[in-house]
Amino acid sequence: MRTSLSHRERLNLIGALWVSTGKRKIKLSVHAHRRTLRGEEVITFLQALLRRIHGPLVFVWDQHPIHRRREVKKFLAQHTRVHIYEFPTSAPELNPVEWIWQQVDDFTASTAPRNRHELRANVMAGIARIRRSSRRQWAGFTGAQLNL
Repeated sequence: MRTSLSHRERLNLIGALWVSTGKRKIKLSVHAHRRTLRGEEVITFLQALLRRIHGPLVFVWDQHPIHRRREVKKFLAQHTRVHIYEFPTSAPELNPVEWIWQQVDDFTASTAPRNRHELRANVMAGIARIRRSSRRQWAGFTGAQLNL
Protein backbone atom coordinates (compact mmCIF):
# COMPACT_ATOMS: atom_id res chain seq x y z
CA MET A 1 0.00 0.00 0.00
CA ARG A 2 1.31 3.42 -0.88
CA THR A 3 1.54 6.09 1.73
CA SER A 4 1.35 8.99 -0.70
CA LEU A 5 -0.19 9.69 -4.06
CA SER A 6 2.20 9.75 -7.00
CA HIS A 7 2.22 12.96 -9.01
CA ARG A 8 1.45 10.80 -12.07
CA GLU A 9 -1.79 9.55 -10.61
CA ARG A 10 -4.51 11.91 -11.56
CA LEU A 11 -8.17 12.09 -12.29
CA ASN A 12 -9.28 13.73 -15.52
CA LEU A 13 -12.79 15.12 -15.64
CA ILE A 14 -15.07 16.04 -18.48
CA GLY A 15 -18.23 17.87 -17.55
CA ALA A 16 -21.16 19.91 -18.69
CA LEU A 17 -23.66 22.19 -17.06
CA TRP A 18 -26.96 21.86 -18.79
CA VAL A 19 -29.91 24.14 -18.44
CA SER A 20 -33.50 23.24 -19.30
CA THR A 21 -35.63 25.29 -21.64
CA GLY A 22 -36.98 28.20 -19.67
CA LYS A 23 -34.04 27.95 -17.24
CA ARG A 24 -36.16 26.00 -14.76
CA LYS A 25 -33.52 23.37 -14.02
CA ILE A 26 -29.77 23.13 -14.08
CA LYS A 27 -27.79 19.89 -13.93
CA LEU A 28 -24.13 18.97 -13.76
CA SER A 29 -22.97 15.93 -15.70
CA VAL A 30 -19.44 14.66 -15.06
CA HIS A 31 -17.42 11.69 -16.23
CA ALA A 32 -14.12 10.86 -14.53
CA HIS A 33 -11.21 9.06 -16.19
CA ARG A 34 -7.85 7.90 -14.89
CA ARG A 35 -6.06 8.30 -18.20
CA THR A 36 -5.58 11.41 -20.28
CA LEU A 37 -8.75 12.36 -22.08
CA ARG A 38 -8.95 11.63 -25.77
CA GLY A 39 -11.52 12.19 -28.47
CA GLU A 40 -13.10 8.83 -27.60
CA GLU A 41 -13.94 10.06 -24.10
CA VAL A 42 -15.46 13.25 -25.48
CA ILE A 43 -17.65 11.20 -27.83
CA THR A 44 -18.71 8.83 -25.04
CA PHE A 45 -19.66 11.83 -22.90
CA LEU A 46 -21.59 13.44 -25.75
CA GLN A 47 -23.42 10.17 -26.44
CA ALA A 48 -24.49 9.99 -22.79
CA LEU A 49 -25.82 13.55 -22.95
CA LEU A 50 -27.65 12.85 -26.22
CA ARG A 51 -29.38 9.85 -24.62
CA ARG A 52 -30.32 11.84 -21.53
CA ILE A 53 -31.40 15.13 -23.07
CA HIS A 54 -34.00 15.31 -25.83
CA GLY A 55 -34.26 18.08 -28.38
CA PRO A 56 -31.56 20.44 -29.61
CA LEU A 57 -28.36 20.75 -27.62
CA VAL A 58 -26.16 23.81 -27.57
CA PHE A 59 -22.59 23.28 -26.42
CA VAL A 60 -20.39 26.19 -25.56
CA TRP A 61 -16.83 25.07 -25.05
CA ASP A 62 -13.28 26.21 -25.46
CA GLN A 63 -11.01 25.54 -28.41
CA HIS A 64 -9.04 22.86 -26.59
CA PRO A 65 -7.48 20.39 -29.05
CA ILE A 66 -9.56 17.54 -27.61
CA HIS A 67 -12.73 19.28 -28.82
CA ARG A 68 -11.25 19.65 -32.29
CA ARG A 69 -10.18 16.04 -32.82
CA ARG A 70 -11.12 14.58 -36.19
CA GLU A 71 -13.30 11.87 -34.65
CA VAL A 72 -15.14 14.43 -32.48
CA LYS A 73 -15.85 16.64 -35.50
CA LYS A 74 -17.07 13.60 -37.46
CA PHE A 75 -19.36 12.62 -34.58
CA LEU A 76 -20.78 16.13 -34.31
CA ALA A 77 -21.40 16.30 -38.07
CA GLN A 78 -23.58 13.18 -37.74
CA HIS A 79 -25.71 14.72 -34.95
CA THR A 80 -27.52 17.73 -36.34
CA ARG A 81 -29.33 18.49 -33.08
CA VAL A 82 -25.96 19.44 -31.55
CA HIS A 83 -24.84 23.03 -32.07
CA ILE A 84 -21.36 24.13 -31.05
CA TYR A 85 -20.19 27.61 -30.07
CA GLU A 86 -16.57 28.11 -29.10
CA PHE A 87 -15.02 30.35 -26.49
CA PRO A 88 -11.82 32.13 -27.42
CA THR A 89 -8.64 30.21 -26.73
CA SER A 90 -7.23 30.73 -23.22
CA ALA A 91 -10.39 32.27 -21.76
CA PRO A 92 -11.36 29.91 -18.94
CA GLU A 93 -13.04 32.76 -17.10
CA LEU A 94 -15.81 32.67 -19.76
CA ASN A 95 -16.50 28.95 -19.34
CA PRO A 96 -19.10 28.11 -16.64
CA VAL A 97 -17.69 24.60 -16.15
CA GLU A 98 -14.28 26.06 -15.27
CA TRP A 99 -15.99 27.77 -12.32
CA ILE A 100 -17.34 24.35 -11.29
CA TRP A 101 -13.83 22.86 -11.42
CA GLN A 102 -12.66 25.74 -9.22
CA GLN A 103 -15.28 24.79 -6.64
CA VAL A 104 -14.05 21.19 -6.75
CA ASP A 105 -10.46 22.43 -6.32
CA ASP A 106 -11.51 24.53 -3.33
CA PHE A 107 -13.36 21.57 -1.79
CA THR A 108 -10.38 19.22 -2.17
CA ALA A 109 -7.65 21.74 -1.32
CA SER A 110 -7.22 20.61 2.27
CA THR A 111 -7.29 16.90 1.49
CA ALA A 112 -4.22 14.73 1.15
CA PRO A 113 -5.29 11.55 -0.63
CA ARG A 114 -2.98 8.59 -0.06
CA ASN A 115 -4.04 6.78 -3.22
CA ARG A 116 -6.14 7.17 -6.34
CA HIS A 117 -9.21 5.76 -4.61
CA GLU A 118 -9.11 8.49 -1.97
CA LEU A 119 -8.45 11.08 -4.67
CA ARG A 120 -11.51 9.93 -6.61
CA ALA A 121 -13.63 9.83 -3.42
CA ASN A 122 -12.58 13.39 -2.50
CA VAL A 123 -13.26 14.76 -5.98
CA MET A 124 -16.59 12.97 -6.27
CA ALA A 125 -17.62 14.28 -2.84
CA GLY A 126 -16.90 17.81 -4.10
CA ILE A 127 -18.94 17.15 -7.24
CA ALA A 128 -21.81 15.70 -5.19
CA ARG A 129 -21.81 18.85 -3.06
CA ILE A 130 -22.15 20.98 -6.18
CA ARG A 131 -24.87 18.75 -7.63
CA ARG A 132 -26.95 19.14 -4.46
CA SER A 133 -26.96 22.92 -4.85
CA SER A 134 -28.46 24.65 -7.86
CA ARG A 135 -26.97 27.86 -6.41
CA ARG A 136 -23.47 26.38 -6.76
CA GLN A 137 -24.22 25.25 -10.31
CA TRP A 138 -25.63 28.63 -11.34
CA ALA A 139 -22.47 30.18 -9.88
CA GLY A 140 -20.66 28.94 -12.99
CA PHE A 141 -22.76 31.22 -15.15
CA THR A 142 -22.56 34.07 -12.65
CA GLY A 143 -18.76 33.79 -12.44
CA ALA A 144 -18.44 33.62 -16.21
CA GLN A 145 -20.79 36.61 -16.47
CA LEU A 146 -22.82 34.80 -19.13
CA ASN A 147 -26.38 35.81 -19.66
CA LEU A 148 -28.58 32.96 -20.84
